[in-house]
Amino acid sequence: MDYGKTGGPQKAGNNVPRHKEHNAKGSKKNPFGKNASKAELLARMKAAAAAKKQD
Repeated sequence: MDYGKTGGPQKAGNNVPRHKEHNAKGSKKNPFGKNASKAELLARMKAAAAAKKQD
């Protein structure tokens, strides 16, 4: 007897996310192949720190 074949059928799509992320890779907000350079990242971080410091 093949005990591996006993039981109910498996549910399809167990690894499917319940929703889509707003900034998922390949979307309009985050297209493929668009990586910010390190200089741009540092500039954004410095601007955010300065804005937080002023508040």
